[in-house]
Amino acid sequence: MMIHEITCLTDANRRRKRVGRGRGSGSGKTSGRGHKGAGSRSGASDKVYFEGGQMPLQRRLPKRGFSNADFRTEYSIVNLQLLEGRFDDGATVTAETLHSHGLIRDTKRPVKILGEGEVSKKFHVTAEKFSASARSKIEAAGGSVTEIVKPKWRRERPAKTKG
Repeated sequence: MMIHEITCLTDANRRRKRVGRGRGSGSGKTSGRGHKGAGSRSGASDKVYFEGGQMPLQRRLPKRGFSNADFRTEYSIVNLQLLEGRFDDGATVTAETLHSHGLIRDTKRPVKILGEGEVSKKFHVTAEKFSASARSKIEAAGGSVTEIVKPKWRRERPAKTKG
């Protein structure tokens, strides 16, 4: 039995609560809303983050420091065992060939090769980063490793002029 099979049966045929039908009904006069206040008015609803007048969480937490999350480099990760299974002996492995074999989603992200698994074939691998174990395993199998070094981005500052 699944949870969706249970929930569709319970309370499936419950009648709606008719409010404002006299004091004898138990939910007449103020119709269960109490007296005055925002909750008694039509269209009243609390914001998701409202904490009943308590100092809200976003105001309790300190706003200090710096996060590098917006500027971090996210790599496409590929393990050696995937290369062993998808490529032939002597193959040249680049971001384009990894993408064509379905090992990475796109070629815009830099590629990092990790050393999980064993390598028995020669590969000529070109990527932005290699783990130390991946580098040693590829070279031990007779392959070669080429690391792409991209220059860091720098803001161009205008030349100072005397004047």
